[in-house]
Parts: sequence; C-alpha cells; structure tokens
Amino acid sequence: LRRQRQMCIRDSIIGAELYLAPGSRFDRPNRREDEQNYFHLLVLVRNAQGYRNLCELITASYLEGFYRKPRIDKELLEKYKDGLLVMSACIQGELPHYLLRGQLEKARAAARWYRETFKDDFFIELQDHGLAEQQQVLPLLLELAGEMDIPLAASNDVHYLTREDAEAREILICLQTTDVISNPDRPMKKETDQMYFKSSEEMAALLGQRAPQALANTFEIASRCNFEFKLKKYFLPEFKTPGRLSVDDFFEKLCLEGFERIQHQYLAKAKHLKHSRKEYQERLLYEIEKIRDMGFPSYFLIVWDIIRHARESGIPVGPGRGSVVGSLVAFVMGITHIDPLEYDLIFERFLNPERVSLPDIDIDFDAERREEIIAYIRAKYGEDNVAQIVTFNRMKAKLAIRDIGRVMEVKLADVNRLAKLVPEGPKVELKDAIDKIPDLQREIQHSPEFIKLINYALRLENNIRNTGKHAAGVVIAPRKLTEFMPLYKTREDITTHFEKEEVENIGLLKMDILGLKTLTIIRNIIQEVREREGKAVDLENLNLLDAKTFKIFQKGETDGIFQFESSGMRDYLKKSKPTRIEDLIVLNALYRPGPLQSGMADVYVNRKLGREKVTYIFPELEEILKDTWGIIVFQEQVMQISVRIAGFSMSEADEMRKIMGKKDVAKVPALEKKFLERAARKGYDKKKVEELFSQMKTFAEYGFNKSHSTAYAYLAFQTAFL
Repeated sequence: LRRQRQMCIRDSIIGAELYLAPGSRFDRPNRREDEQNYFHLLVLVRNAQGYRNLCELITASYLEGFYRKPRIDKELLEKYKDGLLVMSACIQGELPHYLLRGQLEKARAAARWYRETFKDDFFIELQDHGLAEQQQVLPLLLELAGEMDIPLAASNDVHYLTREDAEAREILICLQTTDVISNPDRPMKKETDQMYFKSSEEMAALLGQRAPQALANTFEIASRCNFEFKLKKYFLPEFKTPGRLSVDDFFEKLCLEGFERIQHQYLAKAKHLKHSRKEYQERLLYEIEKIRDMGFPSYFLIVWDIIRHARESGIPVGPGRGSVVGSLVAFVMGITHIDPLEYDLIFERFLNPERVSLPDIDIDFDAERREEIIAYIRAKYGEDNVAQIVTFNRMKAKLAIRDIGRVMEVKLADVNRLAKLVPEGPKVELKDAIDKIPDLQREIQHSPEFIKLINYALRLENNIRNTGKHAAGVVIAPRKLTEFMPLYKTREDITTHFEKEEVENIGLLKMDILGLKTLTIIRNIIQEVREREGKAVDLENLNLLDAKTFKIFQKGETDGIFQFESSGMRDYLKKSKPTRIEDLIVLNALYRPGPLQSGMADVYVNRKLGREKVTYIFPELEEILKDTWGIIVFQEQVMQISVRIAGFSMSEADEMRKIMGKKDVAKVPALEKKFLERAARKGYDKKKVEELFSQMKTFAEYGFNKSHSTAYAYLAFQTAFL
C-alpha cells in the first residue's frame, strides 16, 4: 500500500501475503483428494516488534511449513501476533473460502478467532475485480462484518502495475508453468485485467457506495503502520577479545605488533622502497585513528580472525581482493599481502572518512576448502546468526526474448536471429539496445509477431525469474538473523530473504567468502614440489624482478596463469614485453572491454615501446602517470590528480572518483566548477585545467581499481613463478 493523498502517512507499509495451513503447518494434505493446502492471509507490520514477528513467520513458513508453498499456521500466528495487523485477503482467504461453500459457522468461527487474537487489528477485506465469485461473496462478507462488528478494508490485488500489463503477466505465468499462451486449458489463465494498482478514484467507484467505511479504513490502517528500517546504523557481531582488552585496544595492539613484524621481515630487507619508515608509521597511525573514529575495529578483527584460522588450518588465502588492498592496516594485520605504499594505493579508496559506510572486505580461499571457512564462521558466531545470501536471477534482455518467444511459439530460428542482435552483458537494457542498433529496429519492424514479442519483453525485462544462492556472500549478525530479516530455503541451503544490497542497507556485516581454483592449484604444486624435491616454496617473499618469470609473460606462454591466459591478453603481453610487476598491474586493468574498445590498451603499448610520444598537460602529472605512460588507467590516479592539481582532500577526491566512474551526469557540472576554481587558486592555467578535467572525465569511465589489479597481478606472478 502507498499513500495517494498528501496525508501524514508513511511512504510505505511492510507486509506479506502469507499462506496459512488449514490445520497444522506440519500436515501434508492429499492433493488427489482435493484437500485444502492453504488459505491466503495478508499480514502488515505496525512497529518494530511486528517486523521481527513477520520475519519469524516467513522464516518458519519455509523451514517448517513448506509443502508445495511456504505455510504458517494459527499456532505460529498466536505466538507472533504482537505488532501485526491482519486482513482476511482475497477470495482465496479463509473467510471467503467458507462463505462461498455455504459453511457459515466455520466462517464465523474463523472470524471470531482472528478478532480475539488480533483485536482491533483484524479487518475483513473487500475486493472487486469483476470476478463472479467476488460478486457472490461480497454481500456475505459485508453481512459477516456487520454481525460480528469487525471493521472492513477495501483493497485491490496488484499483480501488475497498469491494466496494460495484464497480458504480459499471462506470459510470465506461462514461463513459470512451462506452458504456451495458445493453450486454452493452461493453469492460472487470466479471468480479469483488473489486478493493477488503482487510483483512489477508481477504488471509490468500485466500492464507495457499497462500503464507504472500507475505503476510509485504508487510511486508518496506513496510519497504524509505523515501522521504518534504521538505515545508516550498523549491527556488527561482538568480537571477544583476550583478557580485559577492549575491541579498540586489541585492534591497535595487533596493528602495532604487525608493524613491528613487517619492519623486521619486510622493511629491513627491502631495498629501494618509495617511502621511509616514518611515512609507513604515519600512515598506519592515521588509518588506525580513522578506523576507530568510524567504529570499525571489530569488523577488521572479525576478518583478521577468519584469515588467521584459515592459515593455521593450512587453507591457502589470496593476497587480497578489491579496495581493501589499499589499507596499510590490512597489510600489517595479515589480511592482505600487498604493501599499499609501495604501489601508491590509497586508503580513502577503501574507506572514506567523510562518507562513512561499512567496509567491504572480500577474501579468496582455496576453492576445495571454502566450506570449512563458512563452517568456522557458523561455529564461532552461531548457526542462527550466520547465513549465505540469496540471489534473485532476473530476466535480462536476451533471455527475455528467448523465453517469451518459446511461450508465443515463435520459430526458434527466428527467435535466435532476433536475440543475436542484442548485445551481450548483464547491464544491457533492451530499450537502449533498440534505440542504438538499426539492424535490431529493422528486424523488429519486419514482423508483427516480433513487435508483440518485444513489447512483452520490454514489460517483463528485469523481472525475477528464479532464486538461487549467491556464489560467495555470507552475512554475520550480532543476534539471530530473524531479528533483522526473514530467511529463505533453497533446495540445498537456508539463505537470507534479502539480496546483498539490502543486507548491507540494513547495516549487517556482509562479506564475500570466495573459492578460487588458482589457490587450489598453487597449493597442489607447492605440495608436489615439497614431496618430489624436498623444497619449501616461500610464495610470500618472491623476487618480483625474477627474469625467468617475466620471460613467461613476455613470450605470452601464460596458459593457466591467473588473469593472463586469454589469447587476447597473450597478444598484449608479447607486444608490451613486461619487465616489472607494475607492468602486469597496468595490463590487468587495461585488458577489459572499455579500455580495449576505446583504444587505451593500444595507446599504452605504443607509448611503452616508444612509438608514440608521452606528454603531460602539467609537469606535476608525470609522477602520477609515469607507470601508465601518461594514460589515466586507475581510479586512484583520478584521485591523486584532483589532490595535486585542485587541492582536494583524499575524501573529496574519492567522491569525485565515484561521481565520474558512475557517470552521475547531474553532479558533474558542480564538480567541474569546484575543480576549476580550486586549480585556479593554485595558479594553474584555466584552459589547460579544462583540458585535464575533460581527459579525467573520459578516462574515469574506464578507470579500474588499482588495489584490486595489484593483488591479482601479484597472484598471477606467483602462478607464473611456480
């Protein structure tokens, strides 16, 4: 339900239409004997307690009551009634079911139970979609409500947004039932086109004369429903520290101990480091302070503990993944194995102190032992507090065309011809493809059948097609998960009922626990070398200038080398002749659709080989862009340029990087003005600054996360070394 007038009512109401078992949720009715399996029941949330109770009901419907549908029963409703408002639902509800069959006493008994259980928070629901059964039951519901003094509520099923969507829903049902639209006997065939989101005027015309109070009560119901999610608040699990140390103190202790360790093992041995020990120390203390200010030490300790357990259990862990590789704290704690200062990686790319959001640390583990890590997390934080995350697979452009073509019984060859004209990729939108591809436009106009198919596809694109389990996502809560959201059961696993974005939005700790086959291969090779030759391979202290290893890359002999094994990448390796890990970092970022299609990758090769001159708009840019031969390849370079030329803070620079990378067109003019004004104050030529900003805007669209590229280039080097 959503408000349709400017009234003092919440924007949205949380609720669910549940399936209610006639008896116990554990019963298994006999389908052959036409025994009733469930009724419909609408349950709305009034407050925070009601939300928690609805989460419990939905979870139990999947974990306990599932039989053809997820079902609850009245025992559960009695237990979790507080904070809920209940409506009797459509003609599939319990009261209409009994009334339509002349079972008045059963209807009275059911209504009495709901009224006694939910008091004034039970409403008898009235609907009119033009169905014969509704016309039959409406006067009976009105009579029952008057007899038992139960308030009425007008509603309309919303199975689609507009009346014009009714036919598209028929297609969707055929997809779900693997039927075809021409079958006159198909299940759930449309009986009405009235199940759309109606205006208040339309509802008044339908039910205003028969039950005016039922319409007025919808606003009363809305005013009672006052639950709101507490966004921008975080709910992290408790990390138990040894002794009497606080979380903050233990976090700092681990960081300082880790810094001492790398001073002895790494800084003391490393030659020609770009930064002094003092700079390392200052950066570390700065990161510790910011992480403490943002309230995230426990997050780091949780991740540290998982990685500690993995290493102690002999489970290989990747060198790092994503923007966390830019954190020195993560490096000294052993969460990552990449020195961020040596590769000019930026902490604010990972955590922006001026735009506080929960860190996102994803970890690669040996693919064959990933489940051991998840089992450890469950054991440490509690089975009820940990779950993997659901994913809703959506009907994308190509798939929509193929699926709808099958339902419409369009010839397979014709459907394939049409679908092949739509570009590949998860972000492809059908309308954009039609607007931009003349061949696709012509093919659609060629056939009335295609016009109809595409119209359905445009309406159904991005609808949820099926559910699954996220490949890596795991959520860890401080209390049982049902206090925050309902759980769902796939065929194999119990998962969250929210996708990863929603899990993060409600403030829970989400991390990707990934299984990486490359780590399994590395583990097997090291074990074989140890068994055959009696040698121990120390992959964490390799000579990153090893000529033999780089020969492999220069020759393009990279079959089986992580991220560098495709034929196209081998061509670029042979052309560019990498000699340093920095070269691999750049190539790893450039070998992606955007930079390849824009010609950036070829420009890089030509400049590296001296075929094309490298120029810098300002001399100060050379230090930032020299490793990429004057090309803006990395998001971090956009940030560094904005700091150097315009005097932005790192937090401002990260915001600029985000706006440019996401093509947030509305915010770019104000950003450009700010950049030009700040640069002018520092004495830079206006025309040159405008030219620089234009370049940054263009390259930022393809800019890659250098932290991630660095970690994976390092892993590729390890693989090639072996």
